[in-house]
Amino acid sequence: MCDDITEADLDRAGIPVRRRDFGALVGAGAIASILPAAACAAGSVKGRDVEIKTADGTVDAYFVAPAEGKHPGVLIWPDIRGLRPAFRQMAERLAGEGYAVLCVNPFYRWAKAPVVHAGHDFDDPGVRETLFSYLKQLNRTLVQTDAKAYLAFLDAQAEVDTAKGLGTAGYCMGGPMVIYTAALSPARVKAAASFHGASVGTDKPDSPHLLIPETRAGFLFAIADNDDQKDPEEKNRLKAVLDPRPEWHEVEVYKGAMHGWCPPDGRAYDEAAAEKAWGRMRELFKASL
Repeated sequence: MCDDITEADLDRAGIPVRRRDFGALVGAGAIASILPAAACAAGSVKGRDVEIKTADGTVDAYFVAPAEGKHPGVLIWPDIRGLRPAFRQMAERLAGEGYAVLCVNPFYRWAKAPVVHAGHDFDDPGVRETLFSYLKQLNRTLVQTDAKAYLAFLDAQAEVDTAKGLGTAGYCMGGPMVIYTAALSPARVKAAASFHGASVGTDKPDSPHLLIPETRAGFLFAIADNDDQKDPEEKNRLKAVLDPRPEWHEVEVYKGAMHGWCPPDGRAYDEAAAEKAWGRMRELFKASL
């Protein structure tokens, strides 16, 4: 989970904040400059800013898809720093691989994206306090209220092939959200990927992973090494509900990768581990969508 403990883990590991590198990145082109070459080799895509009505307001989001044809839809739930240039770039990369991708601002009820502006980073206690004040209000009911609108938006787009299942991917706090999304619409959501997901498989009676048997999706859980050290039983809880199911599934601890290793603008970014995780997501989507 992105919190004070995670920041302390990064301090102990000697990983610098790197504000000069990341705080000033204000456009997708700047983010592309730090991605590996393979990540920038996407095909021709078209993206647009969109607004989506929910029961609680209007979401600001980014939709991007291949320039031609119809493709499986994918919903991306960002990490706690929300919709920003790095996630737009990740959405564009996925679109270049043949998907119609929607990346949302999960905190739209309280702030427009980007909720963290250039020059401010997660190591700032004030930034963390603000973000966690938003997150604490995002319970399962609100997430599924929003997910209902997001899935309907995807299915209404000309670029989305509604004959194929929808996928979803979540980072950090987005981990539980992909499970909630898959449980909301088992008939439509056929793939769900969680990267360094926060509290996806706890020992509590309302743990998100207990909803997995209600879904029909394939699942990928890519777990950070330091998260596994804090709760080594989480991977076993996940496997216990996944292994009896026929759908594609994978649970792996990424040794040496710290919580938050996937987004390229993050302090914990690990290129090799991020590329491996991306490749496994591609396998999940290929098998399930």
